[in-house]
Amino acid sequence: MKHRLNTTFIFVFGALGGMLFGFDTGIISGASPLIEKDFHLGAAQTGFITSSVLIGSMIGALVIGGLSDKYGRRKLLIVSAILFLLGSGLSATAIGFLPMVLARILLGLAVGAASALTPAYLAELAPKERRGSLSTLFQLMVTFGILLAYVSNLAFLNHNLLGFRDWRWMLASALIPSALLLIGGILLPESPRYLAKLGHTQEAYQVLLAIQKDDAAASQELNDITRVASEESHTGSATELFTVARPAIIAAIGIMLFQQLVGINSVIYFLPQVFIKGFGFPEDQAIWVSVGIGIVNFASTIIATIYMDRFARKTVLIFGSVVMAVSLFVLAAINFFGDVSHAAVPTMVLIGIYILGFAVSWGPLAWVMIGEIFPLSVRGIGTSIGSAANWIGNFIVSQFFLMLLAAFHNNVGGPFAIFAVFALLSIPFVIRFVPETKGRSLEEIEEELTAHARK
Repeated sequence: MKHRLNTTFIFVFGALGGMLFGFDTGIISGASPLIEKDFHLGAAQTGFITSSVLIGSMIGALVIGGLSDKYGRRKLLIVSAILFLLGSGLSATAIGFLPMVLARILLGLAVGAASALTPAYLAELAPKERRGSLSTLFQLMVTFGILLAYVSNLAFLNHNLLGFRDWRWMLASALIPSALLLIGGILLPESPRYLAKLGHTQEAYQVLLAIQKDDAAASQELNDITRVASEESHTGSATELFTVARPAIIAAIGIMLFQQLVGINSVIYFLPQVFIKGFGFPEDQAIWVSVGIGIVNFASTIIATIYMDRFARKTVLIFGSVVMAVSLFVLAAINFFGDVSHAAVPTMVLIGIYILGFAVSWGPLAWVMIGEIFPLSVRGIGTSIGSAANWIGNFIVSQFFLMLLAAFHNNVGGPFAIFAVFALLSIPFVIRFVPETKGRSLEEIEEELTAHARK
């Protein structure tokens, strides 16, 4: 029982960065209209408060990887938890537009750091036969954080407790999971592969012993880690990143861009506005639609966590692309060629199917795979580049979605048809550039990709 408890603690607390990633992504959807009214902001200023976190996220994702390769995953998780605490506290107490933007950028640094650190950390801890499911905990926690944010928005809406506005309580509620991440980071072990890279083999063995099924399995994995580390002459340089690790860079950037360009955050950020502007829903009903979609997202990711390691990674990605493309093309056709006044319910159902397709495939697997495909010497900086590509795609979608919606005269079929095209384009990319990693150790994946890069 102790063994299972320790393992559960390691992976759940290790994935808490994902929950804060999701929470701080989702919480602003309910808080921003209230902040706009309280601070007397224009639409452009309110939009910048929403997107300013993405600026910090891109910077945080790019900077943290090289630091984690130098100082370790665990120490940088602690730093990101401290940044979450500072950003959440300053956001909740901001007294105007500029302080709020600065607080959100600081919060973005934490979100970006967590998005780059956590996939590599979980991948380096997980046994190869369970790596997909355990690494999927990151995305599960992201979806749980989004759902929790929606619930927090509803709970605090119109409740100005102790003389503080409701939106301040919404933003302050992130302090609780931030504190939990800090506590977890202090208690979590360092990555065994990072320890082995430093030559601390006994410490690495103790960590592996806590998460493997027996002594023999832990010893075998440690032998594999040290063998590959001794064989490679890599120094983690930029030259190595774009030569030996070039196939991994191409795969990571493409996976992360496609994960965003299929439009997922248009739903996370703007779904209430889709139903308000597109179908004339009142605000409270539109928020409940978001909660329903959040439940579908979370439940679907639970399914992915259970079944992730039973199917080939590439097969799951292609399946998700097909489901998303079909549901979005049908959604676009209904809204373009049907009676829009009767399209709200079919649109809701089709968005639910789209979310299901995303949540069992591209949602979790993108984060799983960027933690798997890079050589150990550049894994931190490699996952940082992949994560930064994700935030760039996120920024593109969040900045242009409402403009696209307006360009199509608030017909939701327009932007969703564009997302469907990207879902289709992702299929040949997966077939051509994405390696299969299911059931293989990180060292086996590294050896194959290194051999491929040298051809």
